Order: sequence, then C-alpha cells, then structure tokens
Amino acid sequence: MEVNPPKQEHLLALKVMRLTKPTLFTNIPVTCEEKDLPGDLFNQLMRDDPSTVNGAEVLMLGEMLTLPQNFGNIFLGETFSSYISVHNDSNQVVKDILVKVLKPLDVKTKFYNAETDEVFLEAQIQNMTTSPMFMEKVSLEPSIMYNVTELNSVSQAGESVSTFGSRAYLQPMDTRQYLYCLKPKKEFAEKAGIIKGVTVIGKLDIVWKTNLGERGRLQTSQLQRMAPGYGDVRLSLEAIPDTVNLEEPFHITCKITNCSERTMDLVLEMCNTNSIHWCGISGRQLGKLHPSSSLCLALTLLSSVQGLQSISGLRLTDTFLKRTYEYDDIAQVCVISSAIKVES
Repeated sequence: MEVNPPKQEHLLALKVMRLTKPTLFTNIPVTCEEKDLPGDLFNQLMRDDPSTVNGAEVLMLGEMLTLPQNFGNIFLGETFSSYISVHNDSNQVVKDILVKVLKPLDVKTKFYNAETDEVFLEAQIQNMTTSPMFMEKVSLEPSIMYNVTELNSVSQAGESVSTFGSRAYLQPMDTRQYLYCLKPKKEFAEKAGIIKGVTVIGKLDIVWKTNLGERGRLQTSQLQRMAPGYGDVRLSLEAIPDTVNLEEPFHITCKITNCSERTMDLVLEMCNTNSIHWCGISGRQLGKLHPSSSLCLALTLLSSVQGLQSISGLRLTDTFLKRTYEYDDIAQVCVISSAIKVES
C-alpha cells in the first residue's frame, strides 16, 4: 500500500486490515529417540499440542488457521476483501491514495508463421509470486478469422492427457510453455489478401488458484503478430512425399497465389541443381492469374544424391512487368537408395 501525503511528516494515519486471508499454522517439531534422556516426553508434548495433526505430529503444517500479522501482497487479477481507515491530521487536502498491485504472472509470447496460413503461438507463463499456483485454465480466445487448436495434451489409450502431467501446479518462479495452432476459417482462407494483413490473433485467458483456493484471473490484451510478407507471388507446397528413392521420379503439388492487386501472366521455369533434377518442359505458360486467385501445379522431379535434399530451382516470371520471382529451399525430402526398404 502506497500513500502520497503532504510534505509534512506524520500527518496521515492509515490503518489497513485484510479480511479472509488466513494461512495454515506452522510449528517446529522437536523429537528424539526413546533411548535418549527425554524419552517419550517430546513426542507426548507434540501429541498434546492442539495445533498438530493427529497421527502426523512431526509435520510442520497443522490443522489450524492463523491470521496474518501484516497486510500481505495484492496481486493483479486476485479478489480480496479489506477494511481501510484513513485519517488526515493535517490542514491540507490529501488527493491520492494509491494501492500497489503486484504482477502475479509474467507472460511472454512468440509467433511462428507457417507456409499454410497457420499461425503457431508459444506462450511462456512464469509464476512471479512466492507460493505455488494451481493452473486451472490457460486458453486462447482467437480472433474472428481463426479457429484454435490446443497442443498441450497427447492421446493415450483413447484419452486426452496433459503434457504437464496429472499435477497442474506451477512453483514460484517456474515457467511453463503452452502451444496453440491457429488456422484461418474457410471463408477467410480462400481470400489470400485478407489473411495476409491480419495481425490480431486473439487473447489469453488465465485462471489460477492459490494456497487456500483463492481464485485469480487475468486476460491479456489482444495479441498481435507481424504480418508475413509474402510479396507479390506466394508459392507453397500442398503435397510432398517424406521419403523417395534415389534416381526415381517423384511428384509434388505446388500452390501459386497472386498476393498483389494486379493480374499477372506467369511463366514457369525449372532450373536443375547439383542434386535435384526437374522432369518436364521448362518455360511453359501458366496463363493469367487474377488478384487473390490461386492455381495448383503437379510437378515431377528426381534426385541424384542420397540424404536430406533441398528442393530448389523454381522461377516464376510475370510477362506483364518482366519481373522474375525465385524460389529456393522450398522444402526438404529424404532420398534413400532403392535397395533400402523403408517400413511405413
């Protein structure tokens, strides 16, 4: 609690009493073995102590509650009750009485933009208090353009199990990472120009409980990401095999999207690299592509080198502006010898 009084000292009397904020009573157990000089005296004293737990007298925590000797801390998002009495003994007006609120959680976010218009959000949540927290709920409320999928659980025996285990406690100063995947809704995904400029993703809703079940809740402001820069023409992969045979043709499917505000007349060129060789005619006409429109291409290629190979060498030329767009390191594929059998 912070108070801004006049410059004179000892002119403002302030009394604060916090309500319904007890803590568990703790004691220091003192015991010894029966062969020692006190014998069973210490153990008997602990059994007779009303603050100890029957049958577990050596535990520090008892069954009683104790009222605090001071006001304690107020955390943002927590509900508390208090009685505040302020008496001004000066002849001046006291304008401001400030209540200092501490931050219970530190939330950091990172965004990862995928090639398929998906957005991955990583939220790092750290407990800034001095006591454990039970994380009751950490959810992401997406914006109107996205659907969200939580990636914080795995399926085991047909049931969803949290990746954090059965206990959702967050110890003081510990950090936990939550992951979410946002996919654009169908009506927005079909319009490339709309999704391209979307920066507002949604907001996090966090609910927790402290020692005696007191609930706290925080909602972040709208989370914003930097809009991905696709340029005028965006090329993405719709289908590609994970593993292919050495010197054997394989197929991929590419999607070309016009992200500009003008119509393009595109020509596709395929340039071979040291390991990747394109099959087909280079320099073929793809025709006109209107703004926010897309077309899919099925392409064939082969690799002459084993190992993890990068697919590169695609070139798109807009004949209207005589501008060429180069696409290298589009994806990677594992190339194995045809004599090696891979079990799926």
